Amino acid sequence: MRYRYTKFTGDLLDELDLDELISKLSDFLMSSGFSDPYGLSDEDHTLQALHDAILDALFNGGLLSDEMLDRLMGDPADGDQEEVRDRLEQLIQEIVERMLQEGYITAPPDLDAEREQRQGRGPGGDGNDPAELRFEVTDKTLDFLGYRALRDLLGAMGKSSFGRHDTRAHATGVETSGPLKPYEFGDTLNLDPAGTILNAVRRTHEERLRPARGAGGKRGAAEPPSARERGWGPASPEGRYLLGPRGLDIQHQDLVVVEGEYQSSCATVLMLDCSHSMILYGEDRFTPAKRVALALAQLIRTQYPGDALNVVLFHDSAEEIPLGELGRVRVGPYYTNTREGLRLARRLLDRQRKDMRQIIMITDGKPSALTRPDGRIYKNAFGLDPFIVSETFAEVAACRKSGIMINTFMLARDHDLVAFVRRVAEICRGKAYFTTPYTLGQYVLMDYLDKKTRTVH
Repeated sequence: MRYRYTKFTGDLLDELDLDELISKLSDFLMSSGFSDPYGLSDEDHTLQALHDAILDALFNGGLLSDEMLDRLMGDPADGDQEEVRDRLEQLIQEIVERMLQEGYITAPPDLDAEREQRQGRGPGGDGNDPAELRFEVTDKTLDFLGYRALRDLLGAMGKSSFGRHDTRAHATGVETSGPLKPYEFGDTLNLDPAGTILNAVRRTHEERLRPARGAGGKRGAAEPPSARERGWGPASPEGRYLLGPRGLDIQHQDLVVVEGEYQSSCATVLMLDCSHSMILYGEDRFTPAKRVALALAQLIRTQYPGDALNVVLFHDSAEEIPLGELGRVRVGPYYTNTREGLRLARRLLDRQRKDMRQIIMITDGKPSALTRPDGRIYKNAFGLDPFIVSETFAEVAACRKSGIMINTFMLARDHDLVAFVRRVAEICRGKAYFTTPYTLGQYVLMDYLDKKTRTVH
């Protein structure tokens, strides 16, 4: 029997970096409805749309090396385009299956086929059209995209690592980066073991060598320490144990704590404008905003666990959404009810007992809606309505009265809008940033990382 050996070339799927592919698909997976600005269809999350997005990422995202392209496309002299198409379709199908297996996406069950099978008829017809089958993005994918967005944003800012929110005040119990200090009442017992034991040993040694007093109260010659003073006897009358097998005599004045940099805590509400203008005018502004929110959530969860982050969407009205649902949110044909968003954010921050409370508002439009006391929505999209603007400024003043700072990140440069934003910053003593969807993340993270160095004093 003869054996023929050939060179093992491996599988294209094994050589493909799936994590890098997910990063290339981030805009598609977090789609905000930009492909259909009028919301007449809902085809973003179909398997056919995923197929097209993967195909575009493979050839335009630089994921395939020259060697992989040669193996995939074959010899051009053969001219067998059908075989090339079959190999490419098989690769994309394997990628989708791998994404399903590793939990990046989930597909709904085929209820029609299951129903027919239970009825004993077996799967009938041609089955569901793959172009109509939909998938859902999982929390694992959103966490991964938030991590990659945070890494890319911090790398763009030139920061090798991200630290804590430090202030100019010193306190005990946070970071062991400061000098030692004697313990005072109220300090956190962040004891320095070496310094505390050294103080106890030094004090005990000085007490042993202290000259004994004579009957007349005068100091006499030094007497050798007794067995009890050496620490080999029972406990002292005061109930303290001396140095030796009985233990170590540690008193209140021996305690030493480590002084560190005080790190203040912060409660943040991220207000995202999801009005229709965020996907109009040939630019998707809402997807970058969602990416920034995911990166900020990742930063707080990993580096500032004591901080709080809430997300509020404002449009005709306003509502709070869980962070896990942020990547799945889409914009709609809504107006911009800025006052209702600020009111909800203020209620959320009033529950927090943090050193700092702030609102990060990302918007591209002027306020054009207002919620009346009876619940009805007053709308006016033509210019800055004086009634809407005055009520919005009143809510900004209420935020300032509650000690809440508002920082606004603008994605437009309209003259009237610029004047409105600057007035908001003036009332609440916040800041106004005029940025683009491409630089939004850097501005937001830089503002957040730098925030606590200039407050609480």
